[in-house]
Formats: sequence, C-alpha cells, structure tokens
Amino acid sequence: MDITIRRIEPGEYGPLGELTAQAYLRGGLLDFGAQDPYLEVLRDVAGRAAHTEVYVAVDGGGALLGGVAFVPAPGPYADIAGPGEAEFRTLAVAEEARGRGAGEALVRVCVDRARALGRARLVLSTQSSMHTAHRIYGRLGFVRTPGRDWSPIPSAPLLTYALEL
Repeated sequence: MDITIRRIEPGEYGPLGELTAQAYLRGGLLDFGAQDPYLEVLRDVAGRAAHTEVYVAVDGGGALLGGVAFVPAPGPYADIAGPGEAEFRTLAVAEEARGRGAGEALVRVCVDRARALGRARLVLSTQSSMHTAHRIYGRLGFVRTPGRDWSPIPSAPLLTYALEL
C-alpha cells in the first residue's frame, strides 16, 4: 500500500478529529462512550495544530488513513515530556486502514523529527489495552518506563514508553 506521511492541511482538521474520536470510541478507550468529555479534545485538531506538529497518513488517492500530534518539547501539549524530550500523542488510524503500516509510519515520522531536533528521547503515554500500538513501539525500540506511568483521571491509568535517541 502506498502511504504518504505529511503535515496536516487545515481542511483536514475536521476529518482527522472525527477519525481520531471514532478510533477511540470503537476501540472502547473512553470511560463514558459517546458522552466522554475527552472526545472534545480528540476532535480539536485545530487546537493541537496550534501547539504541535500534526502529521497525517494518506493513501495514493489522498484518503486520510490516520494522524498523530508530535510535541517537540515540554509545553502545554506535553503530558510527560521533560527537558531534552519530545512526545507524541493522539496516534489514531482509521479502522479500515489498520494493519497496513500507517500507524508505524506515523510513529517513525515522530522518531525522525525528534532526532532532527536533537532530542535525547521520544516519550509517549498509552492505554494498557492498546496492544497493536504496543507492538509497534516494541518493534521500533521503545521500552516501558513504569516509573513514569500516570493517570489523568483515576479510571484511566496510562502506561509510558520511551525511545532513547
């Protein structure tokens, strides 16, 4: 499959927001389903794009396959990144595009960006049930960092990973 990774275009904010929200909803990743307040955050790609580098995966026909927000340094959109670290968030792939390499390609662009910026490591938070994502992280050399695990709310414990660059 022909996959291109590039910076998002403003006309794609809405579609990527909905793709991300649906990926989390269909994956059972939200405590309150369609009423979960985090859906608003997932859909707010314009807000992410104002503070991060948002990348999309598209196929040869230009169809949107997924996206990710790369956070180049600690700041308002970094959950766990410290000095010398970059982070990525809201990695999502459309259900119909899973297993075709889009997720791994999106993670790789984050690794490349972190290296290009001279960061010491790339970090991320993930839910324990995101097994496919965990396999991607392992293939790319990320390791679990249990000492950094955290919970934005008590019912949502997050696992953390880091890649030394």
